[in-house]
Amino acid sequence: MGGGAGGWAPAPPQARRLKGPDELEIVAFERGHFTSYSACGIPYWVSGDVEKRDDLIARTPQEHRARSIDLRTRTEVTEIDVAGQRVRALDRDSGETYWTGFDKLVIATGARPVRPGLPGMDAPGVHGVQTLGDGQALLDSLDRAEGRRAVVVGAGYIGVEMAEAMLKRGFEVTVLNRGAQPMATLDPDMGRLVHDAMDGLGITTVNGAAVTRIHTGPDGRVTGVATDDGNHPADVVVLGIGVEPETALARAAGLPLGPHGGLLTDLSMRVVGHGNIWAGGDCVEVLDLVAGRTRHIALGTHANKHGQIIGANVGGGYGTFPGVVGTAVSKVCDLEIARTGLREKDARAVGLRYVTATIESTGRAGYYPGAQPMTVKMIAEYRTGRLLGVQIVGRDGAAKRVDVAAVALTAGMTVEAMTALDLGYAPPFSPVWDPVLVAARKTVAAVREAGTA
Repeated sequence: MGGGAGGWAPAPPQARRLKGPDELEIVAFERGHFTSYSACGIPYWVSGDVEKRDDLIARTPQEHRARSIDLRTRTEVTEIDVAGQRVRALDRDSGETYWTGFDKLVIATGARPVRPGLPGMDAPGVHGVQTLGDGQALLDSLDRAEGRRAVVVGAGYIGVEMAEAMLKRGFEVTVLNRGAQPMATLDPDMGRLVHDAMDGLGITTVNGAAVTRIHTGPDGRVTGVATDDGNHPADVVVLGIGVEPETALARAAGLPLGPHGGLLTDLSMRVVGHGNIWAGGDCVEVLDLVAGRTRHIALGTHANKHGQIIGANVGGGYGTFPGVVGTAVSKVCDLEIARTGLREKDARAVGLRYVTATIESTGRAGYYPGAQPMTVKMIAEYRTGRLLGVQIVGRDGAAKRVDVAAVALTAGMTVEAMTALDLGYAPPFSPVWDPVLVAARKTVAAVREAGTA
């Protein structure tokens, strides 16, 4: 069930490598036209950085069918009968419904965009960006727009990426953000750096802005977005409010869901309590290795790994997915944004005492041409010094430095142990002390100071 990057797309080919057509019949349902594409690349297609839609497609329906996979596009599963081991499917073109039995079921229904039920939210000119079809509809709308004013609702990953896309398309961009600062996946002090950079790029960011309605003109098309503080004129509106697990069918079937609404699975990605049902991708919750709790994180990196593991297990092999540390990167124009592990409020939520340290450094040796500033914030556990999280905002290779911290988190390292990491150095790539190590040294000092206070 589902044809995106998650449990479905990598799972059938992986299972097929282990089991031939005579040993394993594979039937796949996808309610859209496309399969195995990068939803994460849609903002860059809209911006023009990616030339055409098909560049985002990793494997077409025809390629899947050539691997003896019975792929049924434009077909939506509408009911799961767990006891009867069957699913009801709807052919969206003909309207026909029918039941199909299964021995093993893979649920990869993904996530659905948050779309508030406000007046005017379904008006022409208001767009989400979840699917390739959404991206094409937005591009068509941009071509039809008489003016050049874009309002982006939401300032998370999708929001800031779509703000950049609109800017590159020549639109005057306003971002409406309900929070205190953009990028709520960062602490507010780091989010402020993103806000300042967006202002410098000419993007107007309005924080604390709760949308109340979408205004429309006589033709029904969007003309503006209303908030508690006033109206923001718009010729096109892009929604980047976030996503929720698409688990309505799973809930109706009585399958176990976690506190965030995602399916609960074991290490093999098998749905808890069900020996013949697996789930992966944006419809599941995953274990946060730092916090020790499940989280819902909609990322293609996790989803693709889930699919590989599910395919191996369904095909008679073996694989496990131990969990995540919450690593994510993004950008708005030349500003790079990265985080991994816990924010301050995450640490408080699980009862951890912590210390923080923030440093400013450069991505190259300060004397080397092109050295750009970056800010690194590090969070460590009180007394023990165990690394809890890292946030980075900067330019010129800042974002991927978070990978060092992701490895350290996965290994359960302390910030003191991190200071001895043997990282690569040459003036074009790093100062003698890499910014992550500078932050680790300062955090070590904060841990020691807090321990003697």
